[in-house]
Amino acid sequence: MKKFNLPDTLIIASFIMAVFAGLTWIIPAGEFERAANEAGRMVVVPGTYHTTDANPQGFWQLLLAPIKGFIGAVEVIAFVLLVGGAFGIINRTRAIDAALQGVVNISKSRPQLRHAIIPVVMVFFSLAGATFGMSEEVLVFILITLPLSYALGYDTMVGVTIPFVGAGAGFAGAFANPFTIGVAQGISGLPPFSGMGYRFLVWAIMTIVPIIFVMRYAIRLEKDPTRSPMYAQDQKRQKLQEGEDALQFNLRRILVLLVFTGGIVLLIVGVGYWDWYIQEIAALFVALGVLSAVIGWIPLSEVHEGFVEGAKDMMTAVLVIAFSKGIVILAEDGKIIDTILFNISGVVDDLPKALSVQVMFFVQTFLNFFMPSGSGQAALTMPIMAPLSDLIGISRQTAVLAFQFGDGLSNLIIPTSGVTMGVLGIAKIPYQTWVKWFLPLFLLMVLTAMLLLLPPVLFFDYQ
Repeated sequence: MKKFNLPDTLIIASFIMAVFAGLTWIIPAGEFERAANEAGRMVVVPGTYHTTDANPQGFWQLLLAPIKGFIGAVEVIAFVLLVGGAFGIINRTRAIDAALQGVVNISKSRPQLRHAIIPVVMVFFSLAGATFGMSEEVLVFILITLPLSYALGYDTMVGVTIPFVGAGAGFAGAFANPFTIGVAQGISGLPPFSGMGYRFLVWAIMTIVPIIFVMRYAIRLEKDPTRSPMYAQDQKRQKLQEGEDALQFNLRRILVLLVFTGGIVLLIVGVGYWDWYIQEIAALFVALGVLSAVIGWIPLSEVHEGFVEGAKDMMTAVLVIAFSKGIVILAEDGKIIDTILFNISGVVDDLPKALSVQVMFFVQTFLNFFMPSGSGQAALTMPIMAPLSDLIGISRQTAVLAFQFGDGLSNLIIPTSGVTMGVLGIAKIPYQTWVKWFLPLFLLMVLTAMLLLLPPVLFFDYQ
């Protein structure tokens, strides 16, 4: 019997796009009124939902959705292409390859250090997600952690999970993320970054869970590399093979690495203190690419070739980002998101508190499929969820926690997230392969979140 293969990622995204277009013909159109809050952010006004003229998305709108997705995600797309090109130039210096070989050589002589690399690096990314909301920035680090994983003898899944799930776990369990907690608490009328004690415990637990999962998987790979779902592809893609130990770690490559490390530090400072975002980060990496070419004495012809090759490697990521954005645009243009929110927000009215908080969590998870933006989802849902939590006897702090779990965890798997699809595109992991591999960890993290929501409801007043 011929084995059935699921369609490629772009085919899946196209199918979901068609489903959403169909939903705009079935779900009644409706809107909440919106007003600016004290911070100047447009938020939903509770109790103002009303039906509006339907705007079903037909076949023509379906055809327009991909190009609208390109337009709507133009900053992210340009960011991905420019950073990919910059890394193409940096890779021409072979500085990163030489450094990774040094890591491999050390790990061979001291095996205990090998098993420390993954937890340490994942904690770093988790802190980045928990403090300054690392999200799109993960796309940059995938280009570093993939060869690191190969060099350590692991696979593409480990290389992607280290920064992506690491930052995602920190994002979901954040204790000081201004883009999720800051916005949600502000809308809910809570002091900025209040409830820090329990949030820090939440962050620690949400970080430990994926680290243990990934380490168990990595140890299994050490015993049998063929257990990787990407084994066949990785055999063709791994750049650092056994015969490359002689790659010279010379002064030029050391200087390139120092410049690159300084750039990463500047990125962290810029995002955390100077409100840098996609444009500034892209400019930073273009500058790093140019400086690396100068230091590495790379001929102009190779600079051009490296940039083009690096950008070309990002094309799959660019396409899936655009298609994912197109899905969201269809739902927005069809005016069905507010209707969905209105109908499911009333589900929790008559339920026990311990169950109500879980329903709030799953409502936020479901809505994130339509609104894969932390601050955007907070503006959409918290004006309703905050007063609703008062009515059912759950603290607003707990409602914010349910929001950040629902927003953060589902970001790691939903096909409407440009970051998720971009990461998979860069790593060339088929979406269905990622879902099959990641689903056990995702369900484990969801169960952890559900358990962490119970103490503030059952055992103490979380204010």
